[in-house]
Amino acid sequence: MGHGKLRKFAENETFRCLVQPATEEVVAGKEGGLLLKDHPLKGHWNEQVFDAPRPIVLELGCGRGEYTIDLSRRRPDCNYIGVDIKGARLWKGAKYATEQGLGNVAFLRTRIEFIASFFAPGEVSEIWLTFSDPQLKSENNRLTCPRFLERYRRFLAPGGTVHLKTDSRFLHEYTKAVCAANNLHILRCSEDLYGTPRSGDPALYEVQTYYEKMFLQMGLKITYLSFTLDHEGPYAAPDFDAAYWRALEGPRRTFDHQPARNKVQ
Repeated sequence: MGHGKLRKFAENETFRCLVQPATEEVVAGKEGGLLLKDHPLKGHWNEQVFDAPRPIVLELGCGRGEYTIDLSRRRPDCNYIGVDIKGARLWKGAKYATEQGLGNVAFLRTRIEFIASFFAPGEVSEIWLTFSDPQLKSENNRLTCPRFLERYRRFLAPGGTVHLKTDSRFLHEYTKAVCAANNLHILRCSEDLYGTPRSGDPALYEVQTYYEKMFLQMGLKITYLSFTLDHEGPYAAPDFDAAYWRALEGPRRTFDHQPARNKVQ
């Protein structure tokens, strides 16, 4: 491991806004499936982490945290938590929030599979999924699959919103199919967010991740979908032609500022 990462990991330990639980704090066992237990912060984020109680918004897979921080500045009436497993990425956002004294920003280093261990029923008002890995061949790992929606429902407030912003038409169409299969209320849907007239909250367009800016410069379309988890009972898997949309997606692009070879745009 390079000295740069070691320095960041050491500095991460000093940031009050960064929560880094050990696995054993949330995993009770693995026999017969993953058994989770509640983290001490569950139900207490507003009183123990933030400078004032406000509605809580999560960004799952936040990377460096730029989206989380930008949202927090534009909407100071909410508290924001960026979640990611990569400590070296979270360092940048946590350091910035600390230096700027942002009392409505926090970061959580954990696997998203463990997310229900950290939040009580109704504790979260919104979830943002920004440029998540579409998991082209692994449905159960997609962050909008029924397994993950069930986790989110455990802590999302009634009427709470899930936002999906992605460059992957595959993930966008899959998520639409999940909504249709479970009669979820779609609030807004766009196959080309920046290619259609702007409407609604300006932050939807003006707040952009690092990769979003890069994809726009490459001329790729950004899609957007927002919906509520207004469904009782188990979530059903969708009738989705994965092979068709996978072929249309083409090879996934690399993240070196160049599209992957033969990428379908």
